[in-house]
Amino acid sequence: MVNASKNLGLSWSDFEQKLLAKNRGRFSKDDLALIKKAFEYASEAHRLQTRLTGEAYINHVTDVALDAASLKLDVKTVSAALLHDTVEDNVATMRDIKKKFGDEIAFLVRGVTKVDKLKYHGVERAAESMRRMFLAVAEDIRVVVLKLVDRLNNMKTLYVLPSADKQRRIATETLEIYASLADRLGMGEMKNELEDLAFRYVYPQEYEWVKKEVGAKIPEREKYLKKIMPVVKKELAAEHIKPLEVSARAKHYYSTWKKLLRYEMNWGKVLDLVALRIIVKNVEDCYSALGVIHKLWKPMPGRIKDYIALPKLNGYKSIHTTVFCLDGQPTEFQIRTEEMHREAEYGIAAHWFWDEAGKPRGGAEFKEQKFAWVKQLQSWQKEFEKEQNSEEFLESLKIDFFKDRIFVLTPKGDVVDLPEGATPVDFAYHVHSEIGNHAAGAKINSKMSPLSSTLSSGSVVEIITQKNKKPSAEWLTFVKTSLAKNRIKKVLGIIHPSKKIGEDSAELNIVVKNRVGVLKDITAVLATFRINIESVSSAAHGNDYPTITIKFRSKKAEQLERIKTRIKKISGVQSVAEKIKP
Repeated sequence: MVNASKNLGLSWSDFEQKLLAKNRGRFSKDDLALIKKAFEYASEAHRLQTRLTGEAYINHVTDVALDAASLKLDVKTVSAALLHDTVEDNVATMRDIKKKFGDEIAFLVRGVTKVDKLKYHGVERAAESMRRMFLAVAEDIRVVVLKLVDRLNNMKTLYVLPSADKQRRIATETLEIYASLADRLGMGEMKNELEDLAFRYVYPQEYEWVKKEVGAKIPEREKYLKKIMPVVKKELAAEHIKPLEVSARAKHYYSTWKKLLRYEMNWGKVLDLVALRIIVKNVEDCYSALGVIHKLWKPMPGRIKDYIALPKLNGYKSIHTTVFCLDGQPTEFQIRTEEMHREAEYGIAAHWFWDEAGKPRGGAEFKEQKFAWVKQLQSWQKEFEKEQNSEEFLESLKIDFFKDRIFVLTPKGDVVDLPEGATPVDFAYHVHSEIGNHAAGAKINSKMSPLSSTLSSGSVVEIITQKNKKPSAEWLTFVKTSLAKNRIKKVLGIIHPSKKIGEDSAELNIVVKNRVGVLKDITAVLATFRINIESVSSAAHGNDYPTITIKFRSKKAEQLERIKTRIKKISGVQSVAEKIKP
């Protein structure tokens, strides 16, 4: 940010005009008076500041406020959006904000404001900012929605930062935390925008390649789908189904890249590069439309997904099916109602309208059912905040809450939300620490299975316990969640696992998703640290997740932690654990 006396930015009349253009009738006279008060305060606070783009800084906060209003956030949140940078930039204090605008707006501003630059640095500052935000989120979800809007606006001008390293750091944080958070809140449009904006900085070569390939493939695909649309509309009409919309939807760059990684870069397996979306009036029409599509064309086995009957963890609902369309080309259809479409795009913002007390009009039950993970996050944070350094905190946060999710069921039918790659031991500790501490075996879908098994979505898991059974150090080589690791270490009396390893020798057990080149990527990381590898071995577990064991010499514990962090970032790596002697 730079100081300047020119370019005063957007005036109140211009801002009001933009605000009302898309929110006609939403704000009362008193609401507008509060927003104007916040606008004038922010304008004065940022009067001499410009962004690195050269535009007045006030334009950033007005953009954030307008985006917040477009998500139907209430008047106090829109006001907080205007004020969100005044405290961070040391032109106001929380006491000032509280005195002039009240407790609620002050709470929102504090939740969005980063921590003091002088007190915290680098990774520590990022971790402390996350801790503050998530403590606030547990009390009021508006904090995180506002933070997402702010981050999206900042990502659009990331190119002006002079440091490529800083661009990459911010983009990586956006990809790993903010985009994943948007996904957890069901905000599909926000997630996709954040991912694509970050993708170009984190993986610039891959971004350019995917962009080029998609650009070459989509026109031909869209031309093909235009032939299909009239056929679909005609057949739907014959069954008295009047769709509100039949349109083509192109897949976003980053989600395309992730799918390519799963399919070993085979474009032929990305069947939803451009999908046909059918929006109908009600749920009954969704299933009727599915019948029409399957009557027209043969469905592809294993490609029918009913997210209406069994929604995704973030509330996403739709029916997906892939059929062999004209000329036998596989084509994906997505069928949903207008309400489902709105929720898929905007998530919580689609139907969460706050009253003056900041509570959801949908009632507390909605929050409890759909966003129970927020309370889990609060409990998790309390357990770990004193036991992890900043880097460990961020890594654990990514794995425990923002990695791809699965859901499994208890024998009573209760849903348990876990990160992809989780095991029965992770499940046991999630249910209760005593169940984890005395786990002797597991049944997955009524079949006895090893405690190291990788769980899949929809599985029913039962833990068999024995009173005299205790955790094994071996569990630390395959458990996924920090919660499980932390509780196992407590029982085993391990405070600093790295101290169990000699100063000059180390052994890592790395659980990976089986793919070509993963071992090469791991050894390349060790090479960058000039590490001499003593031995490498691999053990299969009867699934696609073998364990690679590497023995090498490490100069010091700090270096070992950096190596582990780098290896965790490799595509396909599920977990990295030090070998610990019982």
